Amino acid sequence: MAVLTLDKWNISIGQGQPLVVIAGLNVLEDLELARQAANHLKRITTELGLPFVFKASFDKANRSSIHSYRGPGLEKGLEMLRTIKAEFDVPICTDLHTEDQAEPVAAVADLVQIPAFLCRQTDLVIATAKATQAAGGLLHVKKGQFLAPWDCRNILDKIHEAIEEHRVILCERGVSFGYNNLVVDMLGIEEMQALGAPVTIDATHAVQLPGANPKSNGASTGGRRSGVPILAKAAVAAGADGVFLEFHRDPERALCDGPSCLPLDGAEALLRTLKAIHAVRG
Repeated sequence: MAVLTLDKWNISIGQGQPLVVIAGLNVLEDLELARQAANHLKRITTELGLPFVFKASFDKANRSSIHSYRGPGLEKGLEMLRTIKAEFDVPICTDLHTEDQAEPVAAVADLVQIPAFLCRQTDLVIATAKATQAAGGLLHVKKGQFLAPWDCRNILDKIHEAIEEHRVILCERGVSFGYNNLVVDMLGIEEMQALGAPVTIDATHAVQLPGANPKSNGASTGGRRSGVPILAKAAVAAGADGVFLEFHRDPERALCDGPSCLPLDGAEALLRTLKAIHAVRG
């Protein structure tokens, strides 16, 4: 398995490296909330000696309803992320949805994320890989809910054809199983690592219940918040190289995926546990 490095930040991910924490908000709501989350998470990860990348989306393009909150958009959202990056001296992770977004996003984000639903969109994947390489960042590709772990080989092959060098982290986030449900197979982590990529676990989105939020009569995604720590701990024990977690100071009031995100004040206890599991797993 490759070990990948964000040279500017002295962060490495892969075999033998510390557990990388990609954490923050599901979507940017306002700058003050982003500042609060970044400050809190950086303090905790610094105390624990865990590499930290702040995550927040500027747009959520795959919402269940056209009326759902999507975020501040590309221009305003990237400006907010630049502010967080400068004020807190942290690398940034955010996702994108169209080819034309690749270069402006890669200019700000150190970890550029391909959403799960878009992981097989060849033109998007290649454009993002090229832009990320040019900017010196890494690509974080979420495995589609419709793919087996070994099918990620095709994603990696596309990227390697485009940029040759290995700059890809794969992310497990569950597989669609039955109706309004996702299931995570922990054996898939090792399967994806065998393809030569470090692997993270998106424990937040893996507990989603797509289109099953009773509060909106199915117009938004439900979730099982209590399952996030369970999946995160199980994945780290199974060998995951990093964790992807979303928080909110008041999850019940979050503008996107509140049922799946954790309260910000619970971050420290969970990250301490994950670090301890990583240390003893061998």
